[in-house]
Amino acid sequence: MKEDRQHSDEFHERHERIWLMFLPPFIWAVHLLACYLTAAIWCAKHVGMESGFMTVRVAIGVYTAVAVAVMGWFGWIGFRRHRHLSQDLSPDDDTPLDRYRFLGLATFLLSALSIIATLFVAAVALFIGNCD
Repeated sequence: MKEDRQHSDEFHERHERIWLMFLPPFIWAVHLLACYLTAAIWCAKHVGMESGFMTVRVAIGVYTAVAVAVMGWFGWIGFRRHRHLSQDLSPDDDTPLDRYRFLGLATFLLSALSIIATLFVAAVALFIGNCD
C-alpha cells in the first residue's frame, strides 16, 4: 500500500510534461519545411545552370539524419516511460503510473510515425534529378 502511494505521488500528472509528446511531429514539420525551402531556394538561384542537385541531396540527408536522431531520442524516452515498472501493474488500472506509462506509449508511437514520415519526405530527394 505504501508503495502504491509512493508511485501515485511520483508519477502524478503535475510532474508530467505533455509537450514532450508533440515534439516529434513538430520536428517532422520543421524538417519538411527545411527540405522544401532548401530545394526551392537552390533551384531559384541555379535555374538553367548545369549545377548538380547533389548539394541539395546532401543538405536534405543532413537534415534527415539530425531529425531522425532527435525523434529517435524522444521515442526512446517514451519507450522507457512505457516500460517503467510494467511488471507491477495490471493492464486496466486508473492510476497516475498508468497515465504516465500511457503518455510514454503515445510519445513512442508518435515518434515512430514521425520518423516514418520524415524518411518519406527525404526519399523524394533520391528521385529528383535536377531542378527542371
